Amino acid sequence: MLEVRRDREVHQEEGGWFHARWHFSFDRYRDPKQMGLGPLRVFNHDRLAPGAIWPMHPHADVEGITYVWKGTFRHADSLGNDGTLQPGGVQLMTLGSGAEHSEQNGSKNEPMEFLQLWILPDTAGLPPSVQQHQFAEAERSDQLLRVIGPESTDVIKIHQDATVYVSSMTAGREVSHNFGPGRGGYLYLIEGSLRLGNERLSTGDAVKVFEERDLPIQADHASELLLVDVPLRFTPVGVWAR
Repeated sequence: MLEVRRDREVHQEEGGWFHARWHFSFDRYRDPKQMGLGPLRVFNHDRLAPGAIWPMHPHADVEGITYVWKGTFRHADSLGNDGTLQPGGVQLMTLGSGAEHSEQNGSKNEPMEFLQLWILPDTAGLPPSVQQHQFAEAERSDQLLRVIGPESTDVIKIHQDATVYVSSMTAGREVSHNFGPGRGGYLYLIEGSLRLGNERLSTGDAVKVFEERDLPIQADHASELLLVDVPLRFTPVGVWAR
């Protein structure tokens, strides 16, 4: 089963120096029908104005994922890490027992866009840490590139039975993803035009995937997407279990 959410249905926030699209209930946005999917709890598409800095703020017991879509992403945190990522860059911050971080636009002239996901971990109180990797566009060209996963061989390892894929598809090409038993997914079309069987998606559309063993994805036009594969049932831990 596919549950499509159109671009116009996604909650939006305008803050002057930032523009945000919150897919699931987050901060002051509350919708009991949009509380995430399995351990995927937050899915935001954020745009920061040139030079904008999201001030340091704390989190705990979250696997915080950033995927850079446009511009220069700059990171800072209370662990002493900093640095920048370009489009295609992926960061995972294990906030575990608690840490602060700041998202920043590293350019004074160009806006910056990134996706931010929260996946709840399988273990509470983990030591805070940061992993990141700069993936090239060619690596995700016409294939689902696995950028985050739970295995020791994954480039970025997450503390949950979840995987994240990205793809840059040319018109007319098709990729597919197989979901295991008891698993589902969340697909976000960052830009372009796709077909999922009889469903057509346009820029900004998203879809929850339930009980679909195979998901064929065909691009009608050049398209960029992100796909998350998660268990549909899980037990929250740490601050989320209280």
